[in-house]
Amino acid sequence: MKVNTYESGIDEKQLMYVVIFVKQGEDWVLARHRERSTWEFAGGHIEVGETAAQAAARELYEETGAGQYVLYPVCVYSVEREDIPLNYGKLFYAEVQDFGTLPGYEMAEIRRFSELPEALTYPLIYPVLHAKVTEFLAAERQSVLPTHE
Repeated sequence: MKVNTYESGIDEKQLMYVVIFVKQGEDWVLARHRERSTWEFAGGHIEVGETAAQAAARELYEETGAGQYVLYPVCVYSVEREDIPLNYGKLFYAEVQDFGTLPGYEMAEIRRFSELPEALTYPLIYPVLHAKVTEFLAAERQSVLPTHE
């Protein structure tokens, strides 16, 4: 399996998925699916008629119960495997101020982690996306630092 990231050059019509790396304060927030014991970030398919940003907002709510948040686009990614055709998704980062009740969809619980847990649902994909979000956050911090003359 190979995971690639792209800053540009992919048409939004090619996107099939969204993944949202969620933080509250300094902690990552991951969800556990009802049928799995592993942890995952919010995400899923982009539905017909939705933009990637609309899908990200919907999935963020459905899978975490996020109430107030700020959502940032990070990049486009692709996953290549021999047994499936190349597919593209969009990676987002969300800073969540508060969570409401977890909706009764497919997630059993959410939990805060200071570091990514070992038991990840997508252990070959998340490290690449985590590195991209970490790079994005470092660049954001640099852009808001005061300059000294």
